[in-house]
Amino acid sequence: MNLTQVFTRHRTLCAGSVDMYIAEAGEGSAVLLLHGSPDTHTVWSEVVVRLATRFRCIAPDLPGFGRSRAPDDFSCSLDNQAAFVRDLMAALELDRVHLVVHDIGGTYGLAFATQDAPRLATLTIFNTNFFPDYRWHFWARVWRTRGFGELAMAITNRPLFVRELRRGSPRMPADYATHVYQELTRSTKRMILRWYRAMDSEVYTGWDARLLAATANTPKQVLWGDLDPFIPSRTADRYGGEVQHHAECGHWVMLEEPERSAAAIASLLTRHA
Repeated sequence: MNLTQVFTRHRTLCAGSVDMYIAEAGEGSAVLLLHGSPDTHTVWSEVVVRLATRFRCIAPDLPGFGRSRAPDDFSCSLDNQAAFVRDLMAALELDRVHLVVHDIGGTYGLAFATQDAPRLATLTIFNTNFFPDYRWHFWARVWRTRGFGELAMAITNRPLFVRELRRGSPRMPADYATHVYQELTRSTKRMILRWYRAMDSEVYTGWDARLLAATANTPKQVLWGDLDPFIPSRTADRYGGEVQHHAECGHWVMLEEPERSAAAIASLLTRHA
């Protein structure tokens, strides 16, 4: 599948201080899909092609990723990540959405959910962390270290990059991993370093409890790949709601099991339209 042809509408919007690239497909209830690192909106292509027959799927490139541009002083604080999602919804003229999040897109989306849960029709969480007792994985510790992070980004080549992505999800299509490497721009590398250096695990202190309280009545599900080498599988059960453990999947469930992922999202949306 051509990852870019799934989306039939493309535009750039101003969301706060960020020039946001937005890809869309389908009509109906709005589904906002926030990708992780080092992905772009294309990580959702296989899911969107299955959802767009019934729903309006909106997949932005996060600030500094893909074709979205963020200023050098863009703050990665949790408050600002929540504000970014709020600004994005304002730019899209959306009052309420079905939110789907993964990885660092989870931090953006869950920070927003903590502050604006009534604006969520449903919430679907793929592998992500939002808890202060989390211990960063190897590459995150490298990126968080000044000097070493820059060196790691400078020496990253395609074989190493593809190998590490597929270590995270053994059944990730090789052509997708290669596609992501081709989208790994200098600005994306800088944003990855900036985001990880802003996210000391302690910053989640208090936010995790507030998230659970705020979304206690939000229709919510967790779709989790248990082979994830970056985040422990027990994390999935801490968010509440319905939990689906995919024992044979890694960090990118939406790539390894797009059919089941799309079906689970559609089921939750249909039950809480």
